[in-house]
Amino acid sequence: MGMFTRMNDIVQSNINAMLDKAEDPQKVMRLIIQEMEETLVELRTISARNIAEKKQFTRKIARLAKDAQHWAGKATLAIEHNKDELARAAIVQKQQCIEEQQVLEEQLTVINENLQGLEADAQRLNAKLTEARAKQKILNTREVTSATRLKAKNKQAQYDIDHAIEKFESYERKIEDLEAQVEAYDVVTSASALEQQFAALEQNDSIEAELAQLKASMQSATAKTTQHVA
Repeated sequence: MGMFTRMNDIVQSNINAMLDKAEDPQKVMRLIIQEMEETLVELRTISARNIAEKKQFTRKIARLAKDAQHWAGKATLAIEHNKDELARAAIVQKQQCIEEQQVLEEQLTVINENLQGLEADAQRLNAKLTEARAKQKILNTREVTSATRLKAKNKQAQYDIDHAIEKFESYERKIEDLEAQVEAYDVVTSASALEQQFAALEQNDSIEAELAQLKASMQSATAKTTQHVA
């Protein structure tokens, strides 16, 4: 039984109805509270894992942004020394950093959405746990009379908290997909020489455009400096 299946069953459950059907309300209440506490621990564990992944992704995004700035500076330096090929290579590295950063930002968005959902679930479960503990105190003071009355009402009592709810299973699938993405992140696939050549051709236009723009900007700055001195 999945954690989110139990989570939904608990939140949607009517504790009073369960106790009304129970042969042993005290035992049922202990089981309910135990189930809630175990599910809450699992929720917190998943949240902690997501928070750790969020921190990891945030660090990688910051590093990639810094690397992109580094390569932009290298491209400028190469142009100043009339090294167009070096400038092109630096621009390629810069663009790769930006593309990788965009992928990580998309994954970070998914993590943030999952964390919001987990936080909402934890709040609902905590509220239900508070309700269950309050009911347990009431039962402790009325154990004998309540047990006798409830047993007489329904001898066919049953306690079932195993029904799956699709909404929470979708949360579980999201987390599993996210874990798969994280595992696949560090796997570097090698491209064939032909694929690399085509990729270089596709990138060439954007590289040349950025190179021309960078040259024009530098020439304009030089011209303004010359006019100011004159």
